[in-house]
Formats: sequence, C-alpha cells, structure tokens
Amino acid sequence: MSTLQLYNTYTRHTEAFVPLHNNRVGLYVCGPTVYGPPHMGHVRGPVVFDVLRRYLEFLGYKVRHVRNITDVGHLVGDGDEGEDKLGKQARLEQVEPMEVAQTYTVAYNEMCRMMNVLAPGIEPRASGHIIEQIEMIEAIISAGLAYVVNGSVYFDVLAYAKTNEYGKLSGRILEDLVAGAGNEARELEGQDEKRNPNDFALWKKAAPDHIMQWNSPWGKGYPGWHIECSAMSRKYLGDVFDIHGGGMDLLFPHHESEIAQSTACTGHSPARFWVHHNMITINGQKMAKSLNNGIMADELFSGNHPLLAQAYSPMTIRFFILQAHYRGTLDFSNEALQAAEKGLQRLMNASAQVPKLPISDSTEYNVSDIQAACERSMNDDMNTPQVIAQLFEAVRVCNSAADGKIKLDQTNIEALNNLFQTWLHTILGIRSEEKGNDDALNGVMQMLLTMRTDAKTNKNYALSDEIRNKLTELGFSIKDGKDGSSWSL
Repeated sequence: MSTLQLYNTYTRHTEAFVPLHNNRVGLYVCGPTVYGPPHMGHVRGPVVFDVLRRYLEFLGYKVRHVRNITDVGHLVGDGDEGEDKLGKQARLEQVEPMEVAQTYTVAYNEMCRMMNVLAPGIEPRASGHIIEQIEMIEAIISAGLAYVVNGSVYFDVLAYAKTNEYGKLSGRILEDLVAGAGNEARELEGQDEKRNPNDFALWKKAAPDHIMQWNSPWGKGYPGWHIECSAMSRKYLGDVFDIHGGGMDLLFPHHESEIAQSTACTGHSPARFWVHHNMITINGQKMAKSLNNGIMADELFSGNHPLLAQAYSPMTIRFFILQAHYRGTLDFSNEALQAAEKGLQRLMNASAQVPKLPISDSTEYNVSDIQAACERSMNDDMNTPQVIAQLFEAVRVCNSAADGKIKLDQTNIEALNNLFQTWLHTILGIRSEEKGNDDALNGVMQMLLTMRTDAKTNKNYALSDEIRNKLTELGFSIKDGKDGSSWSL
C-alpha cells in the first residue's frame, strides 16, 4: 500500500503523511461555537474529518481525536468587539449562557451521531480551560509579543513579524493588511487600545454587565477566541502534533492567529499538517441571512424548509458530501441530493446482494483490482469521489454476477463483500438506516414473493402478474431465478 498523501495548507503542497510518533496520530479539529442549532454549514467538517480519522485507523494508527467546543470568547462579527455570541443568545432566551452551550452542544453531537460521525476522544470546552489560556497569555507577554491595555491583552503582530512570518498559512501579506486597515479602523470602538489594527485580543476586559467573566492577572475578563484552540490543542496533543483541521473560513484570522500564539510560546507552528475543507453553497449561492437560504440540520432530515422538495436521510447527506472532494466547493440542490439518494440506494442494494451471489468454480473478474484502486484514490489526498466511483464499478460486477453474465469464485465473492464492508461502511462510514424498518420491509416482501410463487404454482398467473406489476409501480425490482425470486428497490 502506498503512503497517504495530504494537502498541507501551510506549505501549499501535497505531502506524504508520516506521524510524529510511530503509530500514533494527534488530530485537532475546530468544533462549533454553540450559540444556536446546527445548520447545513456544520455538516461537512465533521464528515470530512471523520473519514480521515477512520482511514488513519484503517491504516493501523491510534488516533487521539480532539474536537473543541467554543462556549465563550467568540464575539459577534468574529472580531474583538461586540457581544459574546453565547451571551447574546442567553439574553434572548433569558437563560444562563451555560444552558445555551449545553443545549446546542447536545444538538450538535446528536446531529453528528445521526450522520454516523465517531465521537471525538476528547471534547474540551473553552470555559473549562481558562487557567491554561491565562498561562499561555503570560508566556506570550514574557516573550515581548503581547501588551496590556486597560485590563485587556493584545497580541503584537508587528513585533511578532520581526522574526516570524505572519500570514503564511492564509497567504495574507502583512504589509497589505496594515495598509488595508487604514486609520479609520482605529476610530472603531475599542480599536484605540491597539498599537496596530491587526493586533488581536488574547484577553478582553469585561464590562460590568458582561455575563461571562473570570479573574485574571489583568482583572476580570474573558479569553479571546483564538487563544482557546492554542491552549486546548497544546494541553491534549502537546507543543506539536500531526494534523489541525477545520474549514477554509477559519484560515484567517483564527488559524493564522493560532500559529502566531503557539509560535510565540514554543518557537514553531503547533501542527505539522493544516488540512482545510471548502465551503458549502446552496443552488450556487453562498449561505447568507440576507438571502434567506440557511437550512438547519433538522430541516434537512425532515424536509421542512421552502428550499427542500423532500426530506433527506442523514446517510444521503453524508454520501452527498463525500461525492465531492473535500477541498472543492460543495453545492446543495434538490437535484443533486435526489441523485445522491438514488446512487446510495444502488450501493446499499449491491452490498446486501453480495452474500446471495452464485458461486462458480472459476472467476472472470479480479476484485482485488478495485480494492487497489480504492487505496490509490484514498491515498491521493482523500479522493473520496474516486473511491465512490470504484464502488460503483463493484456494483456493476455484483449485478453482472447476479445476472449470470460473469462468473465469480468464492474468493472473489468474499473479496467483494469485504470491499463493501471496508470501504462503503467502515471508511466512508455509510451505514444501513432504520434497521428495524429494513427487517420489517424484508419480511413483508418475502411474504409477497411467496404469495406470488404460490400463485404461479397454482397457475393463477393473473394474481402473479398483478403482484409483480404493483410492486414495480411502487419502485421495486423483482428478479426471478432458478433459486427463487429476489427483490430490490
């Protein structure tokens, strides 16, 4: 098997992945800011990094997967001013901020469970790591790369840039950032505290009415958004770890600032690989409140949204996500989702059909070729669309064998079964949905096929044809063979 190659945003190159510590992999993924229910923008990241984790474990690595929960410090507008997103929601709902955090953390994790996303090994909350964040801020101040103003602490970007490259990850040029900020930025509320408009908050002084605040060496306040991930990834994965994941919307300023903070403390980037998935659009448009095209996760599953023609199952959504390369834009539309639904059903039908295939003494197809192609595709920067293409080749082989067009021996039938189990179910994480309903449906169908067989035996061909025609109208395919009749959707 060839080596897994991953695109490293930090170096702009696809590189061979070799873990820092033998067979152990440290994976940190930026989780949600839990101030509202999970929406469509939340579904891609968990699936992408779940598949990466699953494949790393398939390769034999022991993965420590850390995905944080941001429950403080992420301000409205993603900058250094304004109200905390959770605090604002708590005021609207007239509850405690931690009630907001708990409600939407549970909702996010339930969405992930429905999408068959493996739970992270560690799920730290920002509010539970205030001490670690304060310690890290103190170290940055001691290094001369942060300054205190009126109880707030800011990272000094220009001082950092004298010996380090700020903007390497995102491709931003510091001179352009400084020029673009202009003098008007200083006139914004709170900006006059900063030496430079591009400096960012490590700690913010809390106003008396600010709901969430903690004691610190600089007075009562709360941490900045960026320092949280630096502190939590360092605590659970060390000064340097293998992979840091997230969406491309986090490249700047969040991940860029993480690198600067960690480098100020340790002298190097916290992660060896930075892996980013691209964004989601809806019918070719970016999701935006002004366009009224935001879709909540539960609306996807229920179909209760004006932009949705029907409900889509969690596995349909997961399969749809994996049909596009993770670094490409993913465009949601009813047509694309309906096509994904049909494609997934073909794969699931074939997977269920393999154990029933006729066994021959010889073979006319080598299934190991598909297995090797799946490995090449996955090692090529997680090219899940190509993996899926190979699985559809397996569907073709399965259907041809079922129709008697090609012969497969025991070894290749077992290999075909293992192929679906490994790649479709284990690595891509596609599972059968509503197992109880599947069993009930299978029981009803077997009863109808038995009735049809009995009708033919009794030469009641009208009833036999009526059963078959009605099932065909309902979307079932009935195949008659020497070993009896079988069905599929």
